Amino acid sequence: MTSVSEEANGTRTPTSRWAAVLDLLATRGRLSVTETARELAVSEATVRRDFAELARRQLVTRHHGGVVATSVAYELPYRYRSSQADGALGRIATAAAALVAPGDVVALNGGTTTTATARAITAREDLVGDDGTPLTLVTNALNIAAEAVLRTHVQCVSLGGVARPESYEVTGPLAAQVIAGLWFDVAVVGVNAFSAAEGATCRHDDEAAVVRAMVERSQRVVVVAGAEKLGRRTFAAICPAERVGTLVTTAAEDDPEVEALRARGVEVVCV
Repeated sequence: MTSVSEEANGTRTPTSRWAAVLDLLATRGRLSVTETARELAVSEATVRRDFAELARRQLVTRHHGGVVATSVAYELPYRYRSSQADGALGRIATAAAALVAPGDVVALNGGTTTTATARAITAREDLVGDDGTPLTLVTNALNIAAEAVLRTHVQCVSLGGVARPESYEVTGPLAAQVIAGLWFDVAVVGVNAFSAAEGATCRHDDEAAVVRAMVERSQRVVVVAGAEKLGRRTFAAICPAERVGTLVTTAAEDDPEVEALRARGVEVVCV
């Protein structure tokens, strides 16, 4: 648990506190100001402000003395719920979200890393264009769509298709057909493996087909992947490394695969 000194030193950001509150709600369903202040080691005044902001974003419902969960996202498997509080995923998500510009049309596939990234992107209310054009998020992940639809400044487009229960992604001809009629400013792609030699790959060919279609219809491609996924190859090809503009990863700057990817023209952001 975070120490009291974290709040005093300013090391816990509002975004990280909100993620921690939502993660607690995922397992408890209801939180009081007192217990949340104790769990996060912050003041009750800070918790009240956080509760008010989360309620304003329609992610929780205020209740006497606390908040209760409102989003269907709280019924997701724990690996999706807990990704909000993971330090490595949080760093990747923040860095990837910073690559999105106001008014962009963003495509996202499913997975824990893209789920965290979607949360970071949709939390940015500054992504509404100067002319009032909303951020548009297109996804084949049911869990991402269920959360994004609650953001009033986000236009959410959920693709149709056959749902995979293990990943909450929809796949198949219907999803690919819809993607073929759209254009994206940026595709944020989660993968099972990524290397300079074999490019981006995943375990299932039907998922790869949908992500490949997103990549083909995007001006820019951002891969989000932990260090453990670099230098590997899995079953189904998504795209060659040269098609990826930016990789956001937890790998070290001196990782040989990072150097190899940069040699292929990929911008690598190590977080």
